[in-house]
Amino acid sequence: MNDVKKYTIAVLGGDGTGPEVVNEGKKVLAAAGKKHNIGFDFEEFDFGGERYIKTGETLPEGAVEKLKEFKAIYLGAIGHPDVAPGILELGILLNLRFALDQYINLRPVKLYPGVDCPLKDKKPEDIDFIVVRENTGDLYAGHGGVTRKGSAHEVATQVMVYDRQMIDRCLEYSFKLAVERKKEGKPGKLTLVHKTNVLTFVGDLWFRAFMEMSEKYPEVQTDYNHVDAACMWMVKNPEWYDVIVTGNMFGDIITDLGAMVQGGMGIAAGGNINPEGTSMFEPIGGSAPKYTGMNIINPLAAIEAARMMLKHLGEAQAAKAIEKAVSFACTKINSLSAGKMGFSTSEIGDMIAGHILDN
Repeated sequence: MNDVKKYTIAVLGGDGTGPEVVNEGKKVLAAAGKKHNIGFDFEEFDFGGERYIKTGETLPEGAVEKLKEFKAIYLGAIGHPDVAPGILELGILLNLRFALDQYINLRPVKLYPGVDCPLKDKKPEDIDFIVVRENTGDLYAGHGGVTRKGSAHEVATQVMVYDRQMIDRCLEYSFKLAVERKKEGKPGKLTLVHKTNVLTFVGDLWFRAFMEMSEKYPEVQTDYNHVDAACMWMVKNPEWYDVIVTGNMFGDIITDLGAMVQGGMGIAAGGNINPEGTSMFEPIGGSAPKYTGMNIINPLAAIEAARMMLKHLGEAQAAKAIEKAVSFACTKINSLSAGKMGFSTSEIGDMIAGHILDN
């Protein structure tokens, strides 16, 4: 028997139901590891609302440097009802994305069999694409300010900021992803989404860089959509898309639309990727504090995040086993909503882990 390949994963269970869904993800990872000769060591970190309430700090001194020692971070959820909105999100999530240079936000949009799709007559074969959102620039970069605050003449600015290397590295990742998907039998098509007709400076930079980069990847089909048109076509003809690449702000919006297209937040997972460093994987939904400890929250999105993490680590077969098991589970549950699944949180985890081990 070959030696077991070992991975050490940083775990941020976070707030509310985050630790519960992460526990089910760890259960599924253990099953996939047993089946595919992979071992996992999990190192827990208590960053979140409870720590902030006790200590007044979001991330303690040295936290970022410590997390840089890991290839992957597995995150449950951030958000506490007793902490004002924005404090934890900015102090933990955005802080880590920028400090760890996680310049790719990766969001698969895949409709699984058995999941109720809100789009009329759309089936799993119609909805299987990935959104690549640039994750470190744009309106989120913090350029801007306020003058005459509180007066009738208050002025506020928030500036959309990009430089060429930020765009190029995001585009290169996206073209390579389209090539990879083409090898897997997907169309191998990359669509740039922006607003070049109005954002004539930043949009033009994105478009010119996109067209120049496309010359290096002649095997990839290319297309362009204005973001408003993309919102329309994602609903009307989601089958048109394979890989979408876009900026931070537009990506933030259309990935939530993508989550609804695939059936809801209960199945939506994402990755904050630094291809050369530390990446972080998480369910897209919030901490759902009202369900904490009830064992009724849906863990599928967290399990999907674990699948993405395995694929990122290069364990494609183990990731595929989780995908097949999630697909099986989706045909058994009644709903993606908490308390309406027909199974408890832990029973869903058991079902998926069991399917992996039995197949």
